[in-house]
Amino acid sequence: MKIQNIALISALMFGAQFSMAATQVTMKTSMGDIQIELDDVKAPISTKNFVQYAQSGFYKGTIFHRVIPGFMVQGGGFTADLQQKPTKTPIKNEAKNGLKNTRGTIAMARTGVVDSATSQFFINLVDNPALDHGSRDYGYAVFGKVTKGMDIVDKIAKQPTTRKGVYSDVPAQSIIIRDVKVVKIK
Repeated sequence: MKIQNIALISALMFGAQFSMAATQVTMKTSMGDIQIELDDVKAPISTKNFVQYAQSGFYKGTIFHRVIPGFMVQGGGFTADLQQKPTKTPIKNEAKNGLKNTRGTIAMARTGVVDSATSQFFINLVDNPALDHGSRDYGYAVFGKVTKGMDIVDKIAKQPTTRKGVYSDVPAQSIIIRDVKVVKIK
């Protein structure tokens, strides 16, 4: 009986320790790698959604299609020829999770509809409190932060942009997301 209790306690302790580890991803881009830590605890829906897209290979060949210096870089939904990829059902907006749109955080992009986020995300180049929950509208759900490669994000932000069809702030030369690899999962 004692051995069973010890085994159970050990399993619970190992499980608790393991559950504290955050999901880590590496975004491989044509300009370099960006390492991101996802917040499984405060943004479980957004994290699960992003990981599912990553593991399915969805992000391979997508681009950063919207780059606004002093604001953010956005990607994860369009190919280099600006064809929008088909997505899964939109997810619930987790902007009320207490995480803020500060420099280096990654958040779900969406339309004007609160619960409309699918695959697209953005990385904040500066603190953007206007994007937080309760500022001017429901807000944009932060679900992680860049832990390495913010210099790459800044380099992306410095690329010349242009207008392509109906889209503005598109990098003149495509910045391709080659892959998003989940390197450690909670």
